Amino acid sequence: MIYDGKIFLEKDLFSLLKKNFIPDLQRTKKTNSSYDCYSTKFNLDIELKCRRTHYDDLIIEKSKYKSLMNRCLDLQTIPVYINSTPKGIWAFYIAEIRMTWIKKNLPKQTDFSKKYHIKKDISYINIKEGIDLVALFP
Repeated sequence: MIYDGKIFLEKDLFSLLKKNFIPDLQRTKKTNSSYDCYSTKFNLDIELKCRRTHYDDLIIEKSKYKSLMNRCLDLQTIPVYINSTPKGIWAFYIAEIRMTWIKKNLPKQTDFSKKYHIKKDISYINIKEGIDLVALFP
């Protein structure tokens, strides 16, 4: 498959991952969960993010990170953060990445009605710290 710079929705990214990499991938039942999907075969809990614009440094919110890390510590699963941008798809084993937290004014929600800004604790993860999934496509 050649990655064509598509801007994914999370459901599209989920389908692509299930088809090409993680056949047993399952969605979480809750919509406000700290993770979006999981694999029992590979022992993964995964947070998905789809960006409309490419950035070499991708954002992860501290609240999402902490919730995912706590879940993974409790269940002994591997926390993975997967981001798509128009230039590619990267997977990060976030337990192996040192986070530096900063406060930044960002939209409360990007794709929903709450467009006002709030202070969020975030960290940046450079794409070089991840696995380029596009390079692994059959």
